[in-house]
Amino acid sequence: MRVGLGTDVHAFDASRPLWLGCIEWPGVVGLAGHSDADVAAHAICDAMLSAAGLGDLGSNFGVDRPEYANASGSVFLSATHALVRAAGLEIGNISVQIIGNSPKVAQRRDEMQSALSAALDGAAVSVSGTTTDGLGLTGRGEGIAAIAVCLLTA
Repeated sequence: MRVGLGTDVHAFDASRPLWLGCIEWPGVVGLAGHSDADVAAHAICDAMLSAAGLGDLGSNFGVDRPEYANASGSVFLSATHALVRAAGLEIGNISVQIIGNSPKVAQRRDEMQSALSAALDGAAVSVSGTTTDGLGLTGRGEGIAAIAVCLLTA
């Protein structure tokens, strides 16, 4: 078994729609980024790559790669899963925690879990959410962060 940890943070951008957990959140301020800025999907990718010893999101799909401009979180998840499988590993399970004041994760947790799992060919994904009690960039309402853990098996 191999375990990996991944994190991601993006600032809010009122000119963009919010994509979080591979689903769109209509009417909610989006996040700034080269891609769709889905912090949950990006943290999961980093956790998978870390567990597999394959670097990180930036080293595999960096902003210098125009084909990933505005790409969805599901594109990154699928591509990362392919890299992990090519390394002879399979996903045991993934857990991702979304950190921010808004949106309220519990309202759409099941949808996110289903969408993230679908992007990973049915792998088990659990989603949780928390705030930081007004502390830091997420507490001040400047953006959203996510932390993910991935268990891979050979």
